Amino acid sequence: MVADTRVVEELKAAILRGEFSPRQRLVEIELCEQFDASRFAVRAALQALEADGLVERQRNRGARIREIGIDEAVEITEVRQVVEGLIARRAAERVSVDEAEALAAIGRAMHEAVAAGEVAEYSDLNARLHSMLRDIARHEKANSIIAHLHGQMVRHQFALSRVPGRSKVSVHQHQAIIDAVVEGDGDAAEQAMRTHIASVADALRGIG
Repeated sequence: MVADTRVVEELKAAILRGEFSPRQRLVEIELCEQFDASRFAVRAALQALEADGLVERQRNRGARIREIGIDEAVEITEVRQVVEGLIARRAAERVSVDEAEALAAIGRAMHEAVAAGEVAEYSDLNARLHSMLRDIARHEKANSIIAHLHGQMVRHQFALSRVPGRSKVSVHQHQAIIDAVVEGDGDAAEQAMRTHIASVADALRGIG
């Protein structure tokens, strides 16, 4: 069954925005109306998102939003620690002068957002930083793995961003990553990223 890319992407975006709750049942006819799609297209989209780990299908009960527990979230984060460490190393090896300047600018903006208490702005900058590192690294397989894992972690990442004092800790970790990449130090960049992601796992355990 070939999925309609538009329906897959629109449904995926709605899930990642939190429009559906964990374990919420997904009724095909309602999704057809919401996304202006045929039942065939919706069914194919649900199958595609099941492969991404966002949806689970229950025998005789249809599909529902898959809930990711803290233990699984920690395991996913441990995988991220390895893969994003590789991305940071590759970024340090390949960063250009212009890219280094852009990374430094993101770092300054992150500090400003923390000082101003702008949690949402800091969260957006966090996403921009990691996205830019992936772009600089140009490692397609690592990028596809992270994209897959990100979809499963989005709710926990949102919860982490609201933990009091979390941004004041992570901003210095992000700065260490930026500094190492800008300096072209692959060893330091990988270690800084691994340290940062390890702290994310510890924070997840704390909210569990």
